[in-house]
Amino acid sequence: MNALIQNWVAIGTLNDIPRRGARCVKNGEMTIAVFRTVDDKVFALEDKCPHRQGPLSQGIVHDGCVTCPLHNWVISLETGEAQGADEGSTPSFPVKFDGDTILLAIGIK
Repeated sequence: MNALIQNWVAIGTLNDIPRRGARCVKNGEMTIAVFRTVDDKVFALEDKCPHRQGPLSQGIVHDGCVTCPLHNWVISLETGEAQGADEGSTPSFPVKFDGDTILLAIGIK
């Protein structure tokens, strides 16, 4: 059985991420972008647009989405799914708070 176990990793506090912005966390070869919305919700996606692997962390955060800076694809922060007529997705990662600390779930086998 190839069960995936979630390992919760402390990555900082809410104040470490600008409102409507992102910070990046490395997980091996993968970069994970951790986003903060205007209403202080936090989401995490692999830092690659499903279209041409653009850096989502450099995009504009708005309305529960991020717009890729390369070709304006709009990606849901909650699901990682492309919005509108575009198709594709980028992996999303669970986040939660322990007091003021943001915890990121990184899967391990």
